[in-house]
Amino acid sequence: MPGPATPPEFDHPPRPMVQRVGAILWPSFFAAGVATMVFFAFVDPLELRDMTFPHMEVTRGVGYTIGFFTFWLATASSSLFTWILLRPSSRFNGPGSR
Repeated sequence: MPGPATPPEFDHPPRPMVQRVGAILWPSFFAAGVATMVFFAFVDPLELRDMTFPHMEVTRGVGYTIGFFTFWLATASSSLFTWILLRPSSRFNGPGSR
């Protein structure tokens, strides 16, 4: 017969918050930059404005900025969701929760 159940061992201690936030924001920042360059190579922000919000005064620079931050939010959300899915379950499940 097997011995008494022992609590699960952690593979490593929890990471500092700044490291976790950096691991989410830095790759998403890079991906947003690439997505912005590719998107605006084919789409003019002023034409996009005319199709979506023609009554608003938006310059090209503001359009690029809004586009970049929109892509950054989308890629950061993706990175955050991946981080949530990859967390080890042993940190959240107690020894008797199987």
